[in-house]
Amino acid sequence: MIASELPIIIIGGGGHAKVLLSALQLTEQKVLGFVDLKLSLPPLLGVRHLGDDSAAFTHAPDGVRLVNGVGSISSTVNRQAVYDRFAQKHYCFARVIHPSAVVAPEVQIDEGVQIMAGAVVQAGSRLGANAIVNTGARVDHDCIIDAHAHIAPGVTICGGVSVGAGAHIGAGATVIQGIHIGKGSVVGAGALVIRDVPPGTKVVGIPATSISERRTAR
Repeated sequence: MIASELPIIIIGGGGHAKVLLSALQLTEQKVLGFVDLKLSLPPLLGVRHLGDDSAAFTHAPDGVRLVNGVGSISSTVNRQAVYDRFAQKHYCFARVIHPSAVVAPEVQIDEGVQIMAGAVVQAGSRLGANAIVNTGARVDHDCIIDAHAHIAPGVTICGGVSVGAGAHIGAGATVIQGIHIGKGSVVGAGALVIRDVPPGTKVVGIPATSISERRTAR
């Protein structure tokens, strides 16, 4: 059986997992169930709770594909940890692309990428492993979204932007053309980014400035 025909197990049973499951159901992919450490969780959109993570490990890596249903609010650390844990044991993560997303045919899409409803990804862009382009986000031409980065709902990223590994761009933020967002950085919701953001920095506001700069200005 080729990889794209293998059944899917979703890791996580929260809101992000629910949205992913809905997209998978729209594309008629077979989902065996989901795993979550919260054993009391009910079925998700009619799909059963298989147990904790150990339930996924009862399936051989070449017999299933995984979907990372762990979301991220301001930090992508937990989501990346889940991906790394299973990848180290040779499990493969399926790409999930909602049928309503608009993705140029030239876009490079790595393993485990998730492109949600209404998102747009333009020509020349590259999406690294386990990255999310969330609901209604727009990624213009020639952007690089590195592994594990999260482009939250409603974000606008203009052409030629690079977003470093594990960075989080908050809901509704705008990043103008040619900007570099450093690895592990956080852009606050609604921010307007008009200059580069160093690695590991949190910026907020219009125009976006670092938390330390805003404190100094006071």
